[in-house]
Amino acid sequence: MDTRVTTPSSFDLGAWSAAHLASVERALETWVTADAPAGVDHGAPAELVEAMRYAVLDGGKRLRPLLVMAACEAVNADKSLACSPVEAALRAACAVELIHAYSLVHDDMPCMDNDVLRRGKPTVHVKFGEASALLAGDALQALAFELLTPDDEVPATQQAQLCRLLARAAGSGGMAGGQAIDLASVGLALTECQLREMHRLKTGALLQASVMMGAACGDASPQALVALQTYGAAIGLAFQVVDDILDVTADSATLGKTAGKDADQDKPTYVSLLGLEHSRAYAQELLEQALAALAHSGLRNTHALQGLANMVVNRSS
Repeated sequence: MDTRVTTPSSFDLGAWSAAHLASVERALETWVTADAPAGVDHGAPAELVEAMRYAVLDGGKRLRPLLVMAACEAVNADKSLACSPVEAALRAACAVELIHAYSLVHDDMPCMDNDVLRRGKPTVHVKFGEASALLAGDALQALAFELLTPDDEVPATQQAQLCRLLARAAGSGGMAGGQAIDLASVGLALTECQLREMHRLKTGALLQASVMMGAACGDASPQALVALQTYGAAIGLAFQVVDDILDVTADSATLGKTAGKDADQDKPTYVSLLGLEHSRAYAQELLEQALAALAHSGLRNTHALQGLANMVVNRSS
């Protein structure tokens, strides 16, 4: 099965991604700002906002926002809705990217992974100092939930659902919990089951939440929701498997972050556990699981989701 050619030839993932990325970048540029909200006398300190903007703007694959937009399009295809899902989806896309950015700021700090390079430039704590990096991460996390709760534009029930999905994915039962396991596992020999669970939380939870937040911006059937959960879980794990592969096969310039860091820190990875070729085969197996889930979703427009899944597994950085 050639999983790289499953999307129709008429669908252009590059053009689709470029259009949505332009919207996300404009929104982030607008929302990550020192301007005070309406009714508030003073905005955020300029130095803090500078660190926040440095952490978020002009870098990254923006995979999570794209998953939000792709899932939103998939569940809303051929439907006439009482209110447009575009505003909710754009806010959800930016919110999940802010959570991702905050996690990278904190992960790179000396008390965590202690890295000096991210997205091809010095990490936030190197550029602004540890205290400013800590506060910038905190502020980005708070801003994510502020974006999800506007005064209007998004119905209150939808706001609550989006906040719940994002909070669960980012908290102790998701990303933060997975990072805690990761830090506690340095130098240990984990089983494949233990490694899978760590990465399901640390990396997979937020990627799966991106898909489900996109689905929450529309009216998805129970069949579609189950399929999208399966799809999100598969690509969430595949993303980490490929990350582990690239850590030993790509250089720092290509990755935009320090290559070989996992091996240097004696961290358990799929490559250290399964070997390089078996890890590559596992990534392809997860891709097939994701595409099979979409095929059984009952959704008519999954072209972007298919394309993003292929991109996750076949990427070089």
